[in-house]
Amino acid sequence: MARALMIQGAGSDVGKSLIVAGLVRAATRRGLRVLPFKPQNMSNNAAVTVDGGEIGRAQALQALAAGVEPLTDMNPVLLKPETDIGAQIVVQGKRVATLRARDYAAMKPSLMPAVLESFARLKAKSDLVLVEGAGSPAEVNLRRNDIANMGFARRADVPVVLVGDIERGGVIAQMVGIKTVIDPDDAAMISGFIINKFRGDPSLFDDGYKTITDRTGWRGFGVLPYFDRARELPAEDALGLGEARKPGRNRIAFLALSRIANFDDLDPLKLEPNVDLVMVRPGQAIPGDAALVILPGSKSTRGDLDFLRRQGWDIDLLAHVRRGGHVLGLCGGYQMLGRSIADPDGIEGPAGETPGLGLLDVTTVMSLQKSLERVQATHAGTKQPIAAYEIHIGRTEGNDRARPFAFVDEAPEGAISADGRVHGSYLHGLFSSDDFRRAFLARLGVAASNESYGAKVEDTLDALAGHIETHLDVEGLLALAR
Repeated sequence: MARALMIQGAGSDVGKSLIVAGLVRAATRRGLRVLPFKPQNMSNNAAVTVDGGEIGRAQALQALAAGVEPLTDMNPVLLKPETDIGAQIVVQGKRVATLRARDYAAMKPSLMPAVLESFARLKAKSDLVLVEGAGSPAEVNLRRNDIANMGFARRADVPVVLVGDIERGGVIAQMVGIKTVIDPDDAAMISGFIINKFRGDPSLFDDGYKTITDRTGWRGFGVLPYFDRARELPAEDALGLGEARKPGRNRIAFLALSRIANFDDLDPLKLEPNVDLVMVRPGQAIPGDAALVILPGSKSTRGDLDFLRRQGWDIDLLAHVRRGGHVLGLCGGYQMLGRSIADPDGIEGPAGETPGLGLLDVTTVMSLQKSLERVQATHAGTKQPIAAYEIHIGRTEGNDRARPFAFVDEAPEGAISADGRVHGSYLHGLFSSDDFRRAFLARLGVAASNESYGAKVEDTLDALAGHIETHLDVEGLLALAR
């Protein structure tokens, strides 16, 4: 039976996922069979697993770091927000309900058996399970029914190391404050801490480091400098996609929808040296010089279509096409490009029908059946292979389907407008296929890199593991696991 160690955070976005990925790769390089685990994740960025379910994209990256296929047991509870107060609940890879936050809080205790069952299966097939928490154990108002942090750690008897983000300030107060506000029995589960995202001379934090140790009694496992190559890994947050601008390069714009989903589709474009990937944020206009505008996936397609119109992006898109620009809609974005989206059963929100953008002659009807599979496709225009996955509800039909975007097992997939400028597809992850990405960009007049995206990610994971080995007490961390 494997040992286990849990990495929790002093808050959200402190770098837990990245540290777990690096530790997974470091332990794997030492000859251990390592598997990642996150009891509960909240994300619309999902991956399709080898056993036919879906998990958070961060756990899929951690599985890649371990050199294994992602499994639904790695993230047994996945929450996919559809509105500000409600989310789709996915348990062991399958959708079970859509609930408001208050109703989910009442449901949580019934999910602990599934969480522990998945954890036990991973332990039975590995030497080490590295567990990632969610949010922060300091959220004591959520502790009663917790399955993500101390609730899990206590039930599964897994020691905890707490990560603090010094970049956002107040890290001493975060660490000492957590020790102060949480239950003493919860605090007893914490064996140490890590300070993350340090910039500059780490010796300047020696006194702060000692203060945390003295005030908490926890062992420090090191100060981890900011990892500059983090942007080369699949983004956990869509906000990280459009930050590094490349003026003078070929501009590709994507819309920051309010419920944007599976935005890691865009990661390979972000790394192309001749592509300036621009996030169009709410209130901004679509750049007039964009060669391509991408409508990404959405967890609330009709809701985001209304959001799109409120930004005036529907008018911008029509002008973009009139100027000769290209548009690519992926999944929910594909559905928006059609003539209408009907949701007669109210699966994604109130039942009804919403007029689409009318840039593709297709219509979509939502249904309870969910497409969730990995596929091998061939791009119709360039004949290049695409390794992709589908994760959507709804069936799309219409005249423009006669001009498919791709073929999956010789069956037509997606649609292209009569003028060839507007493309729609349900294929996620398509730009990770190097030959297709190069051929697709070439049609836009963009010279793509000859570098393999997959090889780049692997190299970055190795660099991350080396970074962690250099600055943290990895031997001490692994010795904590039980």
